[in-house]
Amino acid sequence: MFSTSGRFTLPAALLATLLGLSKGATVTYDFNIAWLTANPDGAFNRPTIGINGQWPIPPIVGNIGDDIIVHVTNQLGNQTTSLHFHGLFMNGTTHMDGPSQVSQCSIPPGSSYTYNFTLNQPGTYWYHSHTNGQYPDGLRGPLIIHDPNSPFLDNYYQQENEIVLTVSDWYHDQMADLLPGFINKGNPTGAEPVPQAALFNDTQDLKISVKPGTTYLFRMVNIGAFAGQYIWFEGHNMTIIEVDGVYHQPAVAEMIYLSAAQRCSFLVTTKNETAANYPLVASMDTSLFDTIPDDLNYNVTGWLVYDEAQPLPDPALVDELDPFDDITLLPYDNQTLLGKPDKIVELDVIMDNLGDGANYAFFNNITYKSPKVPTLYTALSAGEMATDPTVYGSYTQSFVLERGEIVQIIVNNLDTGRHPFHLHGHHFQAIYRSEEDAGTFEDVGVTEADFPATPMRRDTFVLYPTGNIVLRFRADNPGVWLFHCHIEWHVTSGLIATFVEAPLDIQKTITIPPDHLAACAAQNIPAAGNAAGNTVNLLDLTGEPRSPDPLPDGFTTRGKVALAFSCLCGILGVAAVASYGLAPDASAPSWAEPRVAEAPGVVVSSEPGAVGVATPDAKVVSVTAISGGGRGNA
Repeated sequence: MFSTSGRFTLPAALLATLLGLSKGATVTYDFNIAWLTANPDGAFNRPTIGINGQWPIPPIVGNIGDDIIVHVTNQLGNQTTSLHFHGLFMNGTTHMDGPSQVSQCSIPPGSSYTYNFTLNQPGTYWYHSHTNGQYPDGLRGPLIIHDPNSPFLDNYYQQENEIVLTVSDWYHDQMADLLPGFINKGNPTGAEPVPQAALFNDTQDLKISVKPGTTYLFRMVNIGAFAGQYIWFEGHNMTIIEVDGVYHQPAVAEMIYLSAAQRCSFLVTTKNETAANYPLVASMDTSLFDTIPDDLNYNVTGWLVYDEAQPLPDPALVDELDPFDDITLLPYDNQTLLGKPDKIVELDVIMDNLGDGANYAFFNNITYKSPKVPTLYTALSAGEMATDPTVYGSYTQSFVLERGEIVQIIVNNLDTGRHPFHLHGHHFQAIYRSEEDAGTFEDVGVTEADFPATPMRRDTFVLYPTGNIVLRFRADNPGVWLFHCHIEWHVTSGLIATFVEAPLDIQKTITIPPDHLAACAAQNIPAAGNAAGNTVNLLDLTGEPRSPDPLPDGFTTRGKVALAFSCLCGILGVAAVASYGLAPDASAPSWAEPRVAEAPGVVVSSEPGAVGVATPDAKVVSVTAISGGGRGNA
């Protein structure tokens, strides 16, 4: 399964990591991706995507400075695939980032493909498929980067007392079966499929053996597709020291919230006695769900096991879900607020229907559609035209950034659900988040003086319903980087924007490997030209992939005719019923005659069971969007 080229085999690299001795190892993984059968919640056997015949899939582990080589062979047979290494900057290797039709062509069945990159960030990450909404079928797992120079190692915890803990939702149906029904005129509200279960480490009833009087580092990752998770450990506090790969000043929490794709590393100090075992709980954020099935158990419980002879108690009921507010964290390095932005990108978020009747997610009335040519390959082949966002297509929502620019993203949520937004290639400073129902950023009247002096940083940040967030980062990493909601249903329905960062610099530093180009050739995907595959006139987008046409304004002629006939039929039907109802019944007794004057007016509410008696210097780029998840009537 694993091999190495260089000084270490993987087990030796892990041992060296534990000893803090590994320096610049080359760690090689050979991944054969194929279907197998799994039943993690004990309720339903289903096809699941595994690696090397195992599931859960293996973690990727290394030290800062290690070179990671991942040889992938796609043995799925019926689906293409790719791997994205979530949260890694991929400095100088944007072609290894993994999203299909963005930084690569997907890997077709029977083909092999190599990812090669250097670990230059510490912390807790994960890797997953970034192709056709595929990762909820099982192709997702933790990626851990150890830091021998961590300010917390040895001072707060020992390396051997480190625990990786994943949390996720779980579906009994495959994504290939769920997606056609989700993006469909039969689902005009865009209601996302509700998962069947929640999992800890891809299982239920997880038991974690602990020693008394010991401090453990939990590296926690939400590898789910949809549900955010409330997390708490009964009888124990959590001391947060890292989120999304960024060290922060220690902060004590009784409960945390992790959206899909977020990570949090925290310290838990065990009790000195071993008289009892303690539940740890993850509870899915059901406010995201349009409906809650009667049989859904939205909690998953594990236990800190002090003594195997003691019982495993049921978790106690909690009075309220009140998690720690991550925006209050302070970065450990005290990095101050970046200066006023050189470019402002403003995005509004909603969901709406297009002409095919299905519900889609939009940025600036544009729902993302993958181009014919991967966006990175367009940047590499467009010459000086690579700085013109037109070449990347009408449906990729592309923004070209100059190197060194300070970029500010304002996201206004015009939807009534939460959205975890993720930026590839960067951490951002999270400098503002409104409360729910605050409206747009313009509405709240916040100014530069209101932003924190040392804002927290991460790569995935939650936007509240009908609220807004402000993020800021420096464009210091040339590449092609997506910005998207990490609810996988919203990725597939188009809630994606693209940042093309310093494209002329990319042309000087990136060469696409032959096996990457071969993946394109095997699928007849062009590897040069604009979004339409045009290599002659880069501004000619004829033939580019398009989203369905918008719904027509007002009624079409056909609609007007249908409406007229419907109205006429309705009037005739009401007249017929009235005529029949008012006709006298000669056989009816006198006491059965209607006594309208005696009956008070009654109004029946649409609510179940309810009745009642009637009675200045920045370059500003504005973008609008539409999305959903736990939405109501706005």
